Amino acid sequence: MPPPVLAPGAHYQPVPYLERLPQRDPAGIDLVVMHCTETPTLESARAFGERVLYAESGTGACGHYYLDRDGTLVCYVEPERTAHHVRGWNARSIGVEIVNTGRYPHWYDSRHQAMTEPYTEAQIEALLTLLAHLRRQFPALRFIAGHEDLDTARVEASDDPAKSVWRKRDPGPLFPWERVLAACGLERLRP
Repeated sequence: MPPPVLAPGAHYQPVPYLERLPQRDPAGIDLVVMHCTETPTLESARAFGERVLYAESGTGACGHYYLDRDGTLVCYVEPERTAHHVRGWNARSIGVEIVNTGRYPHWYDSRHQAMTEPYTEAQIEALLTLLAHLRRQFPALRFIAGHEDLDTARVEASDDPAKSVWRKRDPGPLFPWERVLAACGLERLRP
């Protein structure tokens, strides 16, 4: 099998269960989903992505591409495979994770829902380069969405079962949607 076609400058570090993720027709990929890792480092995001969460397939939750704070781009799952990164939308999408603490480590605590870490200029520049590459690689690519746009479920707050919080809030309020949309040529999907 030939090596995967990756974005320029991407470091290929496939997850251990890569071969168990199904291959898919690139013509069916029409969506990029933006995430933030909600972990403090790329290494902690990698550790989470390596955990097997789905016993039936022996796979875990992981995006395709990861962007570190300095703009370093890493590919954990080649885009021609389906990765588990957003409920209900995996088969048609590419998941891009940007390292950002988000609500870490109190994801579901109702008192800690603010997301205050800004994205770095290096991350946004690298993201725009990645999106331009993905549009060339996948001609059907038309949409972009935030994880928060697609997974709108609420869950019980960890600090108070009488309260609920959003299950997903990423990429969050500090993600520069206006700038990204103006540059990437994709339409924001908000079902």
